[in-house]
Amino acid sequence: SIYEMFGNECCLSTGEVIKVIGFKINKLIASIYENNEVSQFSAKVELPLHFPGLYKVVADKTPYVSIEEIARKVSIGPTRFGHPCFYSPEDIKLANLTIKHGEQITFNSVEEVNGMIAVNCGVVRNNQSHSFTLPLSQEGKFYECEDDQIYTLKEIAEWKIPKCRNRIVKLSSTLHMWDSSNPLPENFDGSLILTPVYEVQAVMKFRKDIVHILSDLDVEVKDITDCYDISSFIQPLSLEDVFERTSKEFPMVAEIMEGPSGSQVLASEIRSDSPKRHFLIPMSYKGKFKRRPREFPTAYDLEIARSEKERLHVVATRAFDSPHKELFSVSVGDQFLVQQCQTSEVLHEGRKKLIDVLACEQILSDTYKKVLLPMYMEGGFVEVIHDKKQYQLSEICKEFRLPFNVKVSVRDLSVEEDVLAAVPGLQFEEEITDSYLLISSASSPVESWEIPVYRLNMSVHLLSKDVQTVVPPVTKTTVEEISDEQYYMMRRYENQTLHPPPRPPKKP
Repeated sequence: SIYEMFGNECCLSTGEVIKVIGFKINKLIASIYENNEVSQFSAKVELPLHFPGLYKVVADKTPYVSIEEIARKVSIGPTRFGHPCFYSPEDIKLANLTIKHGEQITFNSVEEVNGMIAVNCGVVRNNQSHSFTLPLSQEGKFYECEDDQIYTLKEIAEWKIPKCRNRIVKLSSTLHMWDSSNPLPENFDGSLILTPVYEVQAVMKFRKDIVHILSDLDVEVKDITDCYDISSFIQPLSLEDVFERTSKEFPMVAEIMEGPSGSQVLASEIRSDSPKRHFLIPMSYKGKFKRRPREFPTAYDLEIARSEKERLHVVATRAFDSPHKELFSVSVGDQFLVQQCQTSEVLHEGRKKLIDVLACEQILSDTYKKVLLPMYMEGGFVEVIHDKKQYQLSEICKEFRLPFNVKVSVRDLSVEEDVLAAVPGLQFEEEITDSYLLISSASSPVESWEIPVYRLNMSVHLLSKDVQTVVPPVTKTTVEEISDEQYYMMRRYENQTLHPPPRPPKKP
């Protein structure tokens, strides 16, 4: 008999033919790691993949001995998670390029080149990217580079644990308060060594769904691949598998075998009193927006926000007393037109030194006065808006720099309820590019939806490729409200702007 417990098959009958289609990490065994060894006082704890927190990956000290070993053990794939980086302690001489020792090599994809399997790689020199391929036969020592990104445990399990190796991670930040059900010590902020526990994903001849078998299930199996007609099995595909098919193969009809588990401009509600709501807004959103004033904490933020399209007009909301007589002291209510960044000579402790300043024009009752503000000034400014125009979302992304403040002035009439229309103000934060599949119901193909390929875990089985579509169906895309946790997951990869210049030491 075959029976299931907690989503896993627990018993398999003798003679059952199983087609293994993949392996997946089911959970992680964690031990506290300190002083380069597993802590003697640490009990091993089981961590589910949805265990909260963000983690940094510690670079593996054990080298890989060939490109073939890297391709076999490390996840290399189409998303930003699947681009691991390595370096060689010795130069690698190629036909038209020499990779210098210690230079960071990014592994982008594994492909067939002239009948040989090779890895597409790249190095960056002087902000120029150079692409090349490395054959699997290339030998040497390849060490993992330090990775400064942060990941969830689920992402680490899917992309960052090489086969047959453990992984050391350092807790970067938690998203939830510690409680008694948390297996880690209270206020823990150290390193963990993670050992994966795998499950086997398989299909059986007379079952449509995917079977999950724990790798430690006490069952003996025999490999019969070479003497069995495997075409009699259903072939389940993930959304990524479907997405990678050539465009000639679309449209296709598929049956869902395993549904999704869990759930574009990224925007947040502007408010100071209660928790903010966050939204993903598709570019197809048909509402219109009017501008709302932006707030800027420093002169440096004014420099980032200024554009060639229009002059930035601001009012000071905080006073600032300049430590240098060459620079302007600001009073609350002073108004400025922002011009440009430049350097200025100031006297500091009896010596002349150059510092970055922001050139502005102060607006007086009947004239303008040229003034210089230090970039580091801790003040506060609010924008004065003279623009009464109504904008489409695509126009804002094209004409202005984000972040950008707006309010819906004309709601999207193509949807019954426009959730953005009731929001007092929105801050557009960044554009998010994602890969989508366009799907419609086979029984009623007049309407289609976009489904994110890499954010939705779902398996399908192709039924037929002979589908006739007369007219492409109308695409239905809606504004999606997302949780705080999903919001922070998306924002952590945002291109961080440069930090403002250091502030001078405060007077005693």
